[in-house]
Amino acid sequence: MAMAMAAGYGQIPFDEEMQKSFRPPPPFHDGAGDGDHHILKPYKKSNRLVSLDAFRGLCVFLMIVVDYGGSVFPIIAHSPWNGLHLADFVMPFFLFVVGISIALVYKKAPNRPEATWKAVGRAAKLFLLGILLQGGFLHGLNSLTYGVDLERIRLLGILQRISIGYIVGALCEIWLSRRTRREVGILKSYYLHWFAAFAIIAVYLGLLYGLYVPDWQFFVPGEGYSDLPVKCSVRGDVGPACNSAGMIDRFVLGINHLYAKPVYKNLKECNISSDKVVPESAPSWCHAPFDPEGLLSSLTAAVTCLIGLQYGHVLAHLQDHKGRLENWCGFSVAFLVLGLFLALLGFPINKPLYSISYMLITSATAGITFCALYLLVKLGDHNIAISLNST
Repeated sequence: MAMAMAAGYGQIPFDEEMQKSFRPPPPFHDGAGDGDHHILKPYKKSNRLVSLDAFRGLCVFLMIVVDYGGSVFPIIAHSPWNGLHLADFVMPFFLFVVGISIALVYKKAPNRPEATWKAVGRAAKLFLLGILLQGGFLHGLNSLTYGVDLERIRLLGILQRISIGYIVGALCEIWLSRRTRREVGILKSYYLHWFAAFAIIAVYLGLLYGLYVPDWQFFVPGEGYSDLPVKCSVRGDVGPACNSAGMIDRFVLGINHLYAKPVYKNLKECNISSDKVVPESAPSWCHAPFDPEGLLSSLTAAVTCLIGLQYGHVLAHLQDHKGRLENWCGFSVAFLVLGLFLALLGFPINKPLYSISYMLITSATAGITFCALYLLVKLGDHNIAISLNST
């Protein structure tokens, strides 16, 4: 539920076209006389964007389905490493809708320092909330030591990733938007956002493929093992054992603060048992912690938020439904084709690393889904307006 709350900030302006097309029914009089107060007043106009709320609801629905159904139907659970399952769409969908919301909330920010402090405050609260929830501080009422081991608490997670994407998108919207008195094109107004996205991607690629990963070792407490060595001595590896994303997290955060049960333990190489125990005969890295919401992968996750931000700009500045859908579909098709092309070139579709191909394909899927929901909502509003005008 906290993840759903994180997917939108502030009040979303009601669509102007919807206001024009929808006319509430006239007041109904019950015939009791003019002096009586028995007139049924029309419904108060909503201040929500229905298609955006529908997309949020879909995100929550998918989250519930994969959380409770993933153990029964492994095909919808997270892919162990490379690949794309239903659960792998949930995080990008939430980041995408956060980006759209940012474009609407910060559409007008005359006082940039004040808006920045508000954004930083929101992101900090969400980050800390993520640590509290996943650290177990709100559970174990009968145990004072439950979840408060600061030496092993996980520092990053789902809400923390959303907070990082949010603050990156908010700062870009507040400081990098080109606001002028005369109307300019959407791309010209927000070209610095695209520069920021390309710069983030360049840093990500440079660190992922450029850093040298030496041999390393770790200790698994409570399993009776001595230090387990992992042989790497490679550069640019994107496997679970020797990728630079894990190395950065181990160096900056510490291996004790990473996720102890990474999904790559379900790989065939790890030979995990039915009771989720990795045998001693498995490769050493199968026992190692790894954070799928780590520092390096959070860079490209933030780019997903920036992509959603551009969809939000179309929503905020274009009032023509056809123009909105054309822009959104153009973005989505371009991202999808580019993502598939990169996958064919050998860039893996990988959620734990939040690879470039994964980011583009899931963002495109989120855009197509939002287009479909927007179209369904508009068609429903149109039919309602026709039926009301005919009465």
